Amino acid sequence: MSTGKKVWIIISSIIVVAAAVFVFFKFFFVFGSGVKAGELNLFVYKGYVFKTYEGRLIQAGYNSKNSNNTIQSNEFNFSVKNEKVAKQLERCTGKMVELHYKEYLGTLPWRGMTKYVVDSVYSVSSANGTTEVPIAIPTEVL
Repeated sequence: MSTGKKVWIIISSIIVVAAAVFVFFKFFFVFGSGVKAGELNLFVYKGYVFKTYEGRLIQAGYNSKNSNNTIQSNEFNFSVKNEKVAKQLERCTGKMVELHYKEYLGTLPWRGMTKYVVDSVYSVSSANGTTEVPIAIPTEVL
């Protein structure tokens, strides 16, 4: 085998490995995970080719930028790929929920429209604070 062919094979191999590493870290590496709590404002099933579950959580808090401590709301947009979790959330619009999520660096069309993917519901409570769905901690979190 000629030296030029060997160099071409080595360079091609390096490019393929670098592309595979980039794709893994961009789309499949879990950058972070955590729990968000707030009022479930919206939960829909939509998409042109890939139908996905999308939701919006409204989190209330105090605005620290103003000196008069006004109340502000923050939105947490998320996707759900597990149908069991989606069926649970469909019945929770307007209720307070605690959601466990995974954060990815990029989105995939079949995983959802956001980089935050909810994988379990910890608790659901009504406006008066009574728990309606028992807390369920996923086994991979323990």
